[in-house]
Amino acid sequence: MQMKRLGHVAVCVEDVAKAASFYQNLGMKIVWQDSDWAYLKAGNDGLALMSPDYDQAGPHFGFVFSDRAEIDTAYAKLKADGVKVGKIHDHRDGTASFYGRDPFGNWFEYLYEPDDLFEGKEAAAATAQV
Repeated sequence: MQMKRLGHVAVCVEDVAKAASFYQNLGMKIVWQDSDWAYLKAGNDGLALMSPDYDQAGPHFGFVFSDRAEIDTAYAKLKADGVKVGKIHDHRDGTASFYGRDPFGNWFEYLYEPDDLFEGKEAAAATAQV
């Protein structure tokens, strides 16, 4: 497995729009925003903001991979090693991921993120928010 980097941290917030605006004012760029979830970037680093109603994941940190096949390899290895992992999900934005728990109960995500995923999307997201 060739992990690319620690790519994002995901936290719960009471008001996604207010939190997204706050972090945007700190200099982050909105990449995606829905009523219950937003994703912002600062360079290569990401911040996911999740409402209490967001049911896909809880607070976690995400490791990024640049090869989709690595997600399948990592999943099989972790599962064989007895690590608690969920199902692999292919997402509408071209990414794929699965969640797991470390021995202390902390959630992590293994995320395939194509190198060109965010090209042009930050500008489109900012325009959509105006």
